[in-house]
Parts: sequence; C-alpha cells; structure tokens
Amino acid sequence: MQLKDLGFYRGVNLGGWLSQCDYSKERLDGFITEKDIAVIAGWGVDHVRLPVDYNVVQREDGSFMEEGFARIEKALGWCRANGLNVVLDLHKTAGFSFDAGEKEAGLFDSEKYQQRFYGLWEELARRFGGDSAHVAFELLNEVTDEGFITAWNRISGECIRRIRLIAPDTLILVGSYHNNSAAAVPALAAPADSKVAYNFHCYDPLPFTHQGAYWVPFLDRAARLSFEEAAIPADFFDKDFAPALEAAEKCGAMLYCGEYGVIDIVDPENTLKWYRQIHAAFEKYGISRCAWSYKQMDFGLSDSRLDGIREELIKLL
Repeated sequence: MQLKDLGFYRGVNLGGWLSQCDYSKERLDGFITEKDIAVIAGWGVDHVRLPVDYNVVQREDGSFMEEGFARIEKALGWCRANGLNVVLDLHKTAGFSFDAGEKEAGLFDSEKYQQRFYGLWEELARRFGGDSAHVAFELLNEVTDEGFITAWNRISGECIRRIRLIAPDTLILVGSYHNNSAAAVPALAAPADSKVAYNFHCYDPLPFTHQGAYWVPFLDRAARLSFEEAAIPADFFDKDFAPALEAAEKCGAMLYCGEYGVIDIVDPENTLKWYRQIHAAFEKYGISRCAWSYKQMDFGLSDSRLDGIREELIKLL
C-alpha cells in the first residue's frame, strides 16, 4: 500500500489560516474561502494539508472551543465538495511549537502537557476519525531538538495507541527531529501499524530556498543565490532523501514530504528550476508530497509573482 493509493500523493498546504496567524475573526473567517479550495482542486492535486494551532480549538485550561472545531469541519466540507482529501496537522500544541517565538515549551518533560496533547488528539479523533477515507492526522509539526527524540517516540507511540481506540483506520503521519529532517527519519520508532507513515520536510539547500529569510539567524540575510550559483548537484535530492527512504523501506513504512518550497525572494524562473529538480526525485522514488504554501506565508504559490510560471509549476505539484 502506498499513500498514492490512499489519495495523499500531490498536495498543497493551507498555511497561515488556522495557524501562524493573529487568530483574529477576520483572519480565521476570510484568509481561505471555498473559492480558494476550488482553485487548489483545479490545480489537479488530491489533498491539502491543514495546519491547526491548539489554541484555535483548546483553551489554556484544556477545555475545548466549539467554534474552532466548527471551522475545521467547514474546511473539511469544502474539501469534500471539491474532491480533496485533508491532512489535519497539529502545528502547535500546548508546550511545543517549532517557532521559539511562540514561547511554548515543556511538552517533552511535562506530564501535564502530554496529557493535554493526548486529550486533544482523542477529541480530534472522535470528531474527524470517522472519515478515514478522506482525513489523515499529522501528530505534530517539526520537532526541533535531537534531544527530544526519545521522549517524542514515547509520546507519539502513546498518542497513536489512544487514537487507534477511536479511529482504527485513520492514516497517521509522524515526523522526526531537526524540523522533520529527512536525515532524522531513522531515529523514529518503527510504525505501530500499516497506516502510520513517516513524514519529513525539505527546504534544501537552505541558503537557496530561504535566502533573505528573517527567521533563520545563521543565514546571511543579504546573500542572494541564483539556481546556477547554488550549484545543486544532479543527485542532490537522491542523497538528501536516502536516509528517509532507507528507514521507510526497512520498516515497510509509507513516506510523505509534508512541506517543501522556495521563498518569494527568489525569482520565478529560479523557483521553477528548483521545483523541477526536487519533483524529479519525488517521482523517481514515488514520494508523496505537499507544497508550502497556497497563499502568502513567504512562499505563496497563488501569489501574483508566480503568474508567469504557475501553469508550468502546478503541473509539477
């Protein structure tokens, strides 16, 4: 069984809607509409990845917010109506965010935060696990430090056990440390069952895909590279993906690239060259993938800057 067979092969992220935002009513109600979902469906992809922050559906005391769950249900309805499956991604949980600026910490050491994490996923499973043909679960976005992996393997394993009591057939995605690095996939525990897939993200090489990024402190923000200057070898992604591919093959696990893309500072033609190269590797190895991101978020595929190449770009998605 492959993710392609389950309807999760070519996708687009909906970043910045129910996650990484100001959480204003205007943002939550208007950043993405059903018209946007129809546009994405028209691109010929089979799914979207929907990042959701815990505070959209869960208060600080752990109680749940019906308004937040209703927003997710509305999004799922739009996707069903347009023939798209959905990866429901918990992008931030109480006690952890990949973004240090969110000041969420403690998940990997705190029983209290871990119980909140389990409880939230049990609630998500109760509400959305009955549609396993169309909705997948991604437990947590981008575990950061290598030192978290032992705890994360234990936490994710327990979370999967609890979800399975409610949603036995739902596809579950699990990523490793270094922000879902492909190189870190071998550190993940073996999948609990055949419906648990390994997840990685790829923005390599970072000096090209993130040039000028204000949130990456170790890059020279003034440096600019064309695709030719980046000198990415023809076998770059073969080697980049190799640890993840080997780990997946060893465990008989399915493999998913949940994020990849090029910052909007890079000009469209150079962006297209990078997409061609990474997509050749995706196709070579049959790796399912989901591009970051549909709109804005410094990587917007629908943004006007890509108007001249979008038709060719979406053929690659």
